[in-house]
Amino acid sequence: MRYLIRQKVFSFGDNFTIKDEFEQDRYIVRGKVLSFGDKLRLEDLNGNELFYIEQKLFRFLPEYNIYAGGQQMATVKKELSFFTPKFVINSVYGSYDMQGNMFGYDFQIYKDGRMVAAISKKWFAFSDSYGVEIENGEDQAFLLALAIVIDQVLHDDKNNS
Repeated sequence: MRYLIRQKVFSFGDNFTIKDEFEQDRYIVRGKVLSFGDKLRLEDLNGNELFYIEQKLFRFLPEYNIYAGGQQMATVKKELSFFTPKFVINSVYGSYDMQGNMFGYDFQIYKDGRMVAAISKKWFAFSDSYGVEIENGEDQAFLLALAIVIDQVLHDDKNNS
């Protein structure tokens, strides 16, 4: 399935809607304002929290935890690499790797060596926009949470300190 993640340009905090390929709203992402580190909630359209994303502070390289129902589901760690960004994900869903191009605008997510999602950031959009294509049979919301983590690590200006 294909999704479009388009952040609101002048929103207070990191709040945005995720649409499907037919421009129908599918998920809402709400960021916590005035907090230390990134804290985001991926919700369904009824406001039910599906995943909670939290940045771990005081790390040499960015690291995030993803929770569902209060249980830790995954840890996402950026690896030290020189030309292309790489991430390692330890999760209850299996072993994942993320690899991107030199500019951090195109990524592939692999589960146990098999590509399960592709992420592409649009270059000339006024706000950050991503196309995310996820294989059928995969946890759509979880893979969207991983795409959000990539954006937070690579493209969120307040995170680059």
